[in-house]
Amino acid sequence: MDSLRIDRSGYTLVDQVEEKLIHYFKEQGFRPGSSIPNENELAAALGIGRTVLREALSRFKMTGMIQSRTKRGMTLAEPSLMMSLGRSVNPLLMSDTTLRDIFEMRIVLEVGLSYVIFAKITPDDLAVLEQIVDQGEKLGMRYNGHFHRKLHEISGNKSIVEFQQVMNPVIEYVVSQNKSMFEMRENELAAHGRLVTDRNLLELLKTGNEAGYREAIVHYFDRYSDYFGYTKKDA
Repeated sequence: MDSLRIDRSGYTLVDQVEEKLIHYFKEQGFRPGSSIPNENELAAALGIGRTVLREALSRFKMTGMIQSRTKRGMTLAEPSLMMSLGRSVNPLLMSDTTLRDIFEMRIVLEVGLSYVIFAKITPDDLAVLEQIVDQGEKLGMRYNGHFHRKLHEISGNKSIVEFQQVMNPVIEYVVSQNKSMFEMRENELAAHGRLVTDRNLLELLKTGNEAGYREAIVHYFDRYSDYFGYTKKDA
């Protein structure tokens, strides 16, 4: 464990310990489930006190990368990337550019999901989507977040579902801050018969019209074009 020795120069001691531990785990070929040396051994190898070591280890535990279990000690685990991301997602602390980038990334993700959705959607999924759309229409909703969350679940991709959950606060914040702009654009699209609704998407899913759905989901987000500064020549 001599490779763990740190030089105490440059950035903070805890940062150095964290970096050294990551390098050590890779060097040793540790995988999820591998046992990690105890605190005394690690502190001695690093040449630091246990207080600093525990602070570094706590960072790993916060991401789920390290687990502590009775009688087993510390073991390596698969980290939850979305858990770490979720702790830093606060729209009130983000610039307008960052908010716009995240919102746009969320839209790009949903457009790209069309291929996966058509490969995995089931009659039961369609029934659930039908109920969601019916409820949304009764409430006069043009956009129903539950409908789109269900689409993400249909993908069967855990990371996509978790990412969508993490990004929800940003999406809700942007929508609330730009409500009048979005509603104005929706009304304009509706007046010209160009507003794509959840019902439109559902009908395309039900008929298995994949090409039509891909085109529709792109135009579904035309309601946000003013926010992104897109130029719509046909609108």
